[in-house]
Amino acid sequence: MPMYDRRIEDKAGRTACAVGVASCAAAAVDKPRFLFHLMDDQPPANCHIPALRRRLHFRRDEARMSFSFDFEPKPRRRSVGVDVGGVLVGGGAPVVVQSMTNTDTADIDATVAQVAALFRAGSEIVRITVDRDESAAAVPKIRERLLRLGMDVPLVGDFHYIGHKLLADHPACAEALAKYRINPGNVGFKDKKDRQFGAIIETAIRHDKPVRIGVNWGSLDQELLTRLMDENQEKGFPLTAQQVMREAICQSALLSAELAEEIGLPRNKIILSAKVSNVQDLIAVYAMLSARSDHALHLGLTEAGMGTKGIVASSASLGILMQQGIGDTIRISLTPEPGGDRTREVQVAQELLQVMGFRQFVPVVAACPGCGRTTSTVFQELAQKIQDDIRKNMPVWREKYPGVEALKVAVMGCIVNGPGESKHADIGISLPGTGELPAAPVYIDGKKAMTLRGANIAGEFEALVADYIEKRFGAGQAAAE
Repeated sequence: MPMYDRRIEDKAGRTACAVGVASCAAAAVDKPRFLFHLMDDQPPANCHIPALRRRLHFRRDEARMSFSFDFEPKPRRRSVGVDVGGVLVGGGAPVVVQSMTNTDTADIDATVAQVAALFRAGSEIVRITVDRDESAAAVPKIRERLLRLGMDVPLVGDFHYIGHKLLADHPACAEALAKYRINPGNVGFKDKKDRQFGAIIETAIRHDKPVRIGVNWGSLDQELLTRLMDENQEKGFPLTAQQVMREAICQSALLSAELAEEIGLPRNKIILSAKVSNVQDLIAVYAMLSARSDHALHLGLTEAGMGTKGIVASSASLGILMQQGIGDTIRISLTPEPGGDRTREVQVAQELLQVMGFRQFVPVVAACPGCGRTTSTVFQELAQKIQDDIRKNMPVWREKYPGVEALKVAVMGCIVNGPGESKHADIGISLPGTGELPAAPVYIDGKKAMTLRGANIAGEFEALVADYIEKRFGAGQAAAE
């Protein structure tokens, strides 16, 4: 029988000792069971969750393997801060949420309405397409209309192919925008490429604007990719085609940034992005960029997709990168359903940052998933209504109730986890499950405050939540004034 021993280091550097020696058959070697405890703790029975940082050392005969698990987010990568219309990207600032319109920018009314909706939803920067003269001419009017609405939202111009010409022909557009997005893959071709790229950079310098050099694999610089493929072939193909493609994306961004600095654009006016639609490629490319540059980085899949797939792909890739300390601003590129709400991408970006503990945007509503004990839909309906009310009211609550973003509400469906979860929330309710008495205990600040009964439990709890917000956060506002 193989023998194993374990040494565990916690975050404070203390060493845990084994209180049991595991033996297992050869077939189960990869899944041994251990009992352990910290030297100054009681040994928890069948515990498999050591400290946040642990090192495992397994010994089987003469073989020895070592595994390291790092559960804490890594410190944010140091990047040069870039001021985008009053919003700091990078430089240690919180990760910024941004979005993009899908309206025809020449349609001023539609674009103003969508930018306003995205801004109200929480987008801190909004990008708009500038693809022709009519769009460029509309930009200063859009900016003016938004300011009249009290919305000083930074607008980013998304340029492809003829950005150099549009910015030169429409100086009011160049001034109204807070940042220019340049795609090195289509800014120009052959001898025109550097000249047209340089023209945009010179406009940015003249108007004191930052730029995002945004590389996309769907429009990657083919001259650069071909050169790298040829060099790889000459070396006997040490890299796969996928690896060469990743290197080309990374080099396109870095070489373009180097050229922009040579022309005279300061380093604190440059943001980089390198977008692909494959999760593993995105993680690899940004890991390469982050190791080779201190420029602020804009994260996002170029085409995340629709619905659940888009949310999962974006969350997986961006979550991994941010856990590694990589990323200064994010955009979730969801494909909306026909007639769908464009603000969904803002909500997903906020939720991702919030669940990872990087920022706080809205109160958290904890609700159990439901099971055979919760045949009633009351708790689901109540949780949904409270969540919807929070989203709807947050634009007003941010001003009226400072700090309300930290609120946690629990809506649970039965007695198994209901009371416990409710106690951990600021205010929570444990609704009766199948076969339970028609009574719903309410917990406020960790203590049982009352029990609701009758047909209007949901309505009464909603009123209690509103009252709690007013008393806790309204009082804070009054004190601050």
